[in-house]
Amino acid sequence: MKFNALLTNAVIFHNALDIAEIVRQLLEEGWEIDPEDLAHISPYLTEHINRFGEYSTHELGIQPDAYDPKLDVDFTPLREQDLTAAGLDQAA
Repeated sequence: MKFNALLTNAVIFHNALDIAEIVRQLLEEGWEIDPEDLAHISPYLTEHINRFGEYSTHELGIQPDAYDPKLDVDFTPLREQDLTAAGLDQAA
């Protein structure tokens, strides 16, 4: 997610630079630009962007599995390995 935020910020910054350049060009050409006009443009337009994508399974007839909060992992070998490495597996 950090890289998504970085990419999003880079796109917003690029859009802001593009908007500023176009406004400068219009002013040089003699156009009159009011602050109210500038208030309606934003470098972060989201109407045409879905940042997180769309995930639909109903077109394929696939239903996602129900969420199972139980982890099906046996940590016993890891615990034994940690105890052996620490020298705690031997009886006193």
